Amino acid sequence: MPGTNLPRTLRKLVATQFSPKFRDVVAIAEDPMPQPGDGEVLIKNRYVGINASDINVTAGRYGHQSKIKPPFDIGFEGLGEVVQASKNSPLPVGQAVMYFNHGAFSEYKVLKANRVFPIPSPSPQFLPFLVSGITASVSLDKVGEIKKGETVLITAAAGGTGIIAVQWAKLAGCHVIGTCSTDAKVEFLKKIGCDRPINYNKENLKEVLKNEYKNGVDVVYETIGGEVFDICVNR
Repeated sequence: MPGTNLPRTLRKLVATQFSPKFRDVVAIAEDPMPQPGDGEVLIKNRYVGINASDINVTAGRYGHQSKIKPPFDIGFEGLGEVVQASKNSPLPVGQAVMYFNHGAFSEYKVLKANRVFPIPSPSPQFLPFLVSGITASVSLDKVGEIKKGETVLITAAAGGTGIIAVQWAKLAGCHVIGTCSTDAKVEFLKKIGCDRPINYNKENLKEVLKNEYKNGVDVVYETIGGEVFDICVNR
């Protein structure tokens, strides 16, 4: 049975059909409060991450979804506290955790203890490390294989993933160029270690790269596309 301090039911968000109109197809559903099984924990969500992928999921844009029938749970990024734990769980009640799993848009979530990440406190500042952090680290380390002394160009550098990518590249000992859209973002990028912020509304990216980086750049982390992609690749 659920603990005496826990409600008997939980609320969650579900997609009632596939559509790109997220608001129109999402509804609140109610389920009985789940109990953690062997090696599992019950997490009370404090924060969830909202990503473009949530829209893609409800729109049915991923190939694996052909076997999924609505209604289905949505959301995949959550952060909260353990409120119940099985006897074999290495995580105690009260432990702050975050996780990456389908069905995160729920008041409570049961997961295997080895599928969650313990964190110092249930603070939302940790949440970006799941999707944005993994995206930046895999892109730069595994795909770009960045090395100390290389020049790395990061577009949308003041965005959620870009912020992490800038700092990741700097920690690796790289010279970092970052594009952004305002002077305020330029100052912010300087504070987090970006060597050459470029406000593309005031400076021409192509000209800056041509004049200041005549030997080109070693790695490009590009998330905008179109003309910006062409400029970056051609350098």
